[in-house]
Amino acid sequence: MTTRVLLADDQTLVRAGFRALLDSEDDLEVVGEAVDGREAVALARSLRPDVVLMDIRMPHLDGLAATGAITADPALSGTRVVVLTTFELDEYVFGALRAGASGFLLKDVEPQALLDAVRVVADGQALLAPAVTRRLIEAYVATEPAPVPAVAADPAADERLAGLTPRELEILALVARGLSNREIAEQLVLSPLTAKTHVSRLFTKLGARDRAQLVVLAYETGLASR
Repeated sequence: MTTRVLLADDQTLVRAGFRALLDSEDDLEVVGEAVDGREAVALARSLRPDVVLMDIRMPHLDGLAATGAITADPALSGTRVVVLTTFELDEYVFGALRAGASGFLLKDVEPQALLDAVRVVADGQALLAPAVTRRLIEAYVATEPAPVPAVAADPAADERLAGLTPRELEILALVARGLSNREIAEQLVLSPLTAKTHVSRLFTKLGARDRAQLVVLAYETGLASR
């Protein structure tokens, strides 16, 4: 099955390089190119790609707003967005994750890493390892506390977590600490399948696309800070 990719970047050479790399693979196909965020949203709606590689800094509509528009569209529930950034701790990365991006890539990523990332995201997984996502958010919170809601005295009282069982709250906190399903199973003395099932239920109950969004939610509600 071929993974269909949309490129969104205002730099022609960047798009050309990514297209050449992706189209060289039998299972990957670039179906469109957008020069700004507005065009990226329009093409995503018309082409329904599996993955959008989205630059952050673009004219007319930046990648952050474009990401939010795509992930909020019910018709594009099967489309995953990966934001592209020049700097590892780009000031917009946390916002992009909150907007629904499945992760981010550095623009100087190694070719094979880019190919692997597209396949991972197309498969419905978070692009970043949970621990990497957690470190990213911790770094952002430490330098830019304003966009992050104040930690509640009792995170479990947060409306977004109200429907979770005590066990699910415990597992969400472990996800935010960067533990894999296997590590969660070992810590809680569960079978790997049971741990995976609990995490899958978190996706459904919290409306999260992947682990990256679970980590963001855990930090926003204060659950990860206990």
